[in-house]
Amino acid sequence: MDTIVTTKPKQSEKSQTRQLPPYHVILENDDHHSFEFVMETLQKALGFDEQKAFLATHEAHTTGRAVVWTGSKEVAELKVEQIRGFHEIRGDGRKLGPLSCLIEPAP
Repeated sequence: MDTIVTTKPKQSEKSQTRQLPPYHVILENDDHHSFEFVMETLQKALGFDEQKAFLATHEAHTTGRAVVWTGSKEVAELKVEQIRGFHEIRGDGRKLGPLSCLIEPAP
């Protein structure tokens, strides 16, 4: 009796790396901090040049909010911490709280 050996083609396993959704860091407008302070904070915390910092600050000022960074959730959380780490001190010695910013999933 003859033995017949057959092989099935190996099923290909497609491994897809699941992409995590990106997150936006949103700068919200407030009426407390100076325009210059907001620009300086964006330059220091996010490495913006003066023009990019001006445009983002102006957008937040005129529309109420501006997307200032987009990427992974963990880095977005870090960016928010860095932005909130700066506090404006006015000439009269008054200390203002941090800028208002948050993260949200990018559409």
